[in-house]
Amino acid sequence: MRFLGGWLRARGWGLALLGLCAGVFALVLDLYKLPVEAVGYAAALCGVLVLVWAAADLARWCGRVRVLESLRGRAHLTLGYLPESCGLQEELYQELLRELLEDRRMAVSEADRRQRETLDYYTLWIHQIKTPIAAIGLMLEDTERDRELRAELFRVEQYTQLALSYLRLGSESTDYVIEETAVGDVVRQAARKYAPLFIRGRVSLEMGELTLTALTDRKWLQLVVEQVLSNAVKYAPGGHVKIFARDTWLVIEDDGIGVAQEDLPRIFEKGFTGGNGRLEKRSTGIGLYLCREICRRLGHTITAASETGRGTRITIGLARPYLEVE
Repeated sequence: MRFLGGWLRARGWGLALLGLCAGVFALVLDLYKLPVEAVGYAAALCGVLVLVWAAADLARWCGRVRVLESLRGRAHLTLGYLPESCGLQEELYQELLRELLEDRRMAVSEADRRQRETLDYYTLWIHQIKTPIAAIGLMLEDTERDRELRAELFRVEQYTQLALSYLRLGSESTDYVIEETAVGDVVRQAARKYAPLFIRGRVSLEMGELTLTALTDRKWLQLVVEQVLSNAVKYAPGGHVKIFARDTWLVIEDDGIGVAQEDLPRIFEKGFTGGNGRLEKRSTGIGLYLCREICRRLGHTITAASETGRGTRITIGLARPYLEVE
C-alpha cells in the first residue's frame, strides 16, 4: 500500500492528464453523434492500454525504490548500485551525488590525515618531555645545580610552546596580526629568551646589522627565529652564532656540526631528523617543519645551506607581501 501511494503521488499528474485526454476524446465523439458502442469500445481499449502501462510502470518503480532502500546506511561506501537512470534529470542527480560522495571522502581522508599527524606528533612530544622532567627530578636532589635545573625547565617550556604552536598553526582561526615589524627587535627578544642556553652551551652570539623591517606577524616570526636559534645552540656547542640582515633577508648562521648533503633537501620535512637527529636523541623533526609552514603562511621563504663540519646558514626571505595559504 505504501508503494502504491508513493507511485500515485509520483505519477498523479500523468494519470490526470490521461483522464483529461480521455474526456476530451469522448466529448468529441459524442459531438459527432457517433454510436455509443464505438465510443465505449474506444474507451475500453484506451483503459486497457493505460492499465497495462500503469502495471508495468508500478512494477519498475517499486523495483527502483527497493534498490534505493537497500542502499540506506551504506551509500557512503559506493553509488555503483544505484538503479540505472531513466532520464537526464536522474543522470544529473546521480552525478551530483557522486560529486558529494567524492568531496566527503576527501574531507574524511583529510581529517584522518590531520588526526594521524597530530597523534604522531604528540606521541613524539610525550616521549620528548619525559627526559627534562626526569632530569629535573634528579636535579632537585642537588640544590647546587640551579643552572642545569633552569635549563631543563626551559626545555620543558620550549617543547610545550612548540606543541601549542603546532596546534594553532593547523587551526583556521590562527590569530595573525600583520603589521610593519622591526626585525631587529624580534631577534633581540628571541636572543634574550635563549640566553641561558647560549651560556650553558658556551655558544657566543654576534648580532650584525639588523635595521630590516618587514610586513609580518611579530609573534610567529619570533617563533621561527627562536627555533633556528635553538637548533644552532644544540648543534654548535662551544661554537659561534651570527645573525644579520642583508637587503630583505634575515640570516642566522653557526659554525656547528652542519648537515650532511644527502639530508639537506629534507630538513624541513615533518618528522625528518637525519644523521644529526640520530646523534641528538632529543630531536623530533618538528621544529624546522613548523618554521617552513609559518613562513609559507606569512608569504616568506626559508632556505638552508650547510656543509658537514662547517656549520649551517638559515636564510629567511621577508620581501614578499603577506599571503596566507589555505
